[in-house]
Amino acid sequence: MTGVRIGRSERVGRLRAWVLVGGWCGVAALGAGGPAWADAGPQADLAFHGSATMSGDHVEVRLTPRNNGPSTVPDASVLLRWSVPLAERQELPQGCARTDERTVVCGTGALAVGGVGEQIRVAVALRDRPSEVTLEVDTAWNGGVVDPDRANDTMRVLVLDTGDAYSF
Repeated sequence: MTGVRIGRSERVGRLRAWVLVGGWCGVAALGAGGPAWADAGPQADLAFHGSATMSGDHVEVRLTPRNNGPSTVPDASVLLRWSVPLAERQELPQGCARTDERTVVCGTGALAVGGVGEQIRVAVALRDRPSEVTLEVDTAWNGGVVDPDRANDTMRVLVLDTGDAYSF
């Protein structure tokens, strides 16, 4: 699958930490009935944990999805976005698709409450050979459930060209 070309390349500043984990904090409107998301439907807390390794112009990501409940997730997908463009040709695993020049989305399958999904392993080739890359991991789709705690499924990881695994 060929990615869409973006007219202007993005530059990412040099990060001083080896691994950065950030999250989006949702602001819930509080009223007499509690937070606004409480009545929005089934809830599930998705989490992604894994590692990324960079060697030359290749990055390998291994991640495992988890559903901390309280509801089952019928299907979900995880977004992997790199700070640099990927090479034109990629051999992605089944269940993964390239959505633009820097992004790959992979399905997780159904996730039972308290369940751990199958490990997702994605190896990509980068267009150039940078000394570092920032990987963003996020939920692309959550199967229609509400996730009130996005802090453990949205993160950024700085991966250096050392061959070492950087965990998230």
